[in-house]
Amino acid sequence: MSVPIPVLAANADFRYLFAATAVSRLGTAISYVAVPLVAITSLDATPGQVGLLGALATVAFLLVGLPAGAWTDRLRRRRVLIVADLVRAVLFGSVPVAWAAGVLTITQLYAVVLLTGVGTVFFDVASQAYLPHLVGRENLVAANASLVSLDGVNTIAGRGVAGYLVAALAAPAAVAVDAASYLVSAVLITRMRHREDVPAVARAGLWREVGEGVRFVAGHPVLRALALAGALTNLALALVVTMMPVLVVTELGLGASVLGLWLAGGGVGALVGSLVARRLAARFGGGRVLLVAGITVAPLGFCVPLVTAATVWWVAACWLAVVTKVGVDNVLTTSFRQRVTPDRLLGRMNATFRFLLTGALALGAGGAGLLGEVAGVRAALWAGAVGLALVWVPIACSPLRGLRELPTA
Repeated sequence: MSVPIPVLAANADFRYLFAATAVSRLGTAISYVAVPLVAITSLDATPGQVGLLGALATVAFLLVGLPAGAWTDRLRRRRVLIVADLVRAVLFGSVPVAWAAGVLTITQLYAVVLLTGVGTVFFDVASQAYLPHLVGRENLVAANASLVSLDGVNTIAGRGVAGYLVAALAAPAAVAVDAASYLVSAVLITRMRHREDVPAVARAGLWREVGEGVRFVAGHPVLRALALAGALTNLALALVVTMMPVLVVTELGLGASVLGLWLAGGGVGALVGSLVARRLAARFGGGRVLLVAGITVAPLGFCVPLVTAATVWWVAACWLAVVTKVGVDNVLTTSFRQRVTPDRLLGRMNATFRFLLTGALALGAGGAGLLGEVAGVRAALWAGAVGLALVWVPIACSPLRGLRELPTA
């Protein structure tokens, strides 16, 4: 289930996709910090308006996530990637232009965040559907390990770069860097030589095609288990991460710097997990790794609700182990999904997972706020810990539990 990294290094098209993804995700990390600062520093936005900006990007996945998969399965995925990049470049580019002209409004920022979120939905769905064509299904674990590692690097470094850019430039100028990153990404993707045939999809109507993708995921024993485990993981992570700022800063009084280091651990864990996933899968089998890591590592999340000012760094180490396990999961589960899905359903399968996983994040964030208000911050953390401790159950009830390698669709 593994492939030597040099095999991918020799694949010019994968190098272009990797570089394009690296550049665009760096830009995304910059705008994650810069856009709210534009609202605050240039438009005197209220906390509610800043919160709405953050929510609109997630809303895009829920609004168009499922139909995006059906549309992507009708089109050449490379073309979808290029158009999504160009659209996002124009939208983010409009922010510094409007700011320089003195006509920037919070309504424009709302529209930019929502529509670029739609572009991100299409890019992510098309990218995951295109990858098996570029590298071959037998090379998916190594390819996904490389791509997932980018998320960890950008979480650690990208937002720090954004801080320096905003400090050195005005926040709208930092957004211009994000716009430029999408242009560079589009140019890199145009250099890819691989061309797909026109997808042979029987067009029975958009929502019937969407339904076919949902039924395929729900009816496949491996995909169903991965969907349940992934949704439970995201729900639990959102419960914990949403309440951590309140606990660390307000209840423990440890300050924003400690919180920043704690959250940066999430990027470190994702990076480490992506680097070791391929070796673990080759040594023990991907299915066994998912099961054993879920049973042995995920329960360390129970340390989080017990954190005190004196034990914060010991608990942070436990949390680092948990998010490293999540990083391993991300590589292996994405590879399993791509491996067992026929080409004509790749877009819809990925969109179905995106919808479920994003919905779980939204539900977890909302549930954290509700539990925090009704039962206290630590009650939300306990709920998240329970969810993390149970993520292995869907895997144990599926064919994955003893598999080293899955058959190719």
